[in-house]
Amino acid sequence: MSKSETSAKPEHYDVIRKPIITEKATMAGELSNAVTFEVAKSASKPEIKSAVEALFGVKVKAVNTTITKGKVKRFRGRPGVRSDVKKAYVMLEAGNSIDVNTGL
Repeated sequence: MSKSETSAKPEHYDVIRKPIITEKATMAGELSNAVTFEVAKSASKPEIKSAVEALFGVKVKAVNTTITKGKVKRFRGRPGVRSDVKKAYVMLEAGNSIDVNTGL
């Protein structure tokens, strides 16, 4: 790969919003070497793969995505809707790891 492909670009930070640290995401990480991220709804699997590889310097084996529909909740007594969220489960190659608790 050339230097331009491996360096982090500003677009990569638009694709990956934040890591998801829940009990289910932690179990997925322990069982199948996967890391869970909240990503932009318009992001495709190849974009997510290149963003993770560029930002964290790891090799990605596979990317699975889900869109969680927003719940209807009440805000100050009035009904409101939470926004939809797209999650990406990123499976890493053997020997690679990302520690989302410390940042890298």
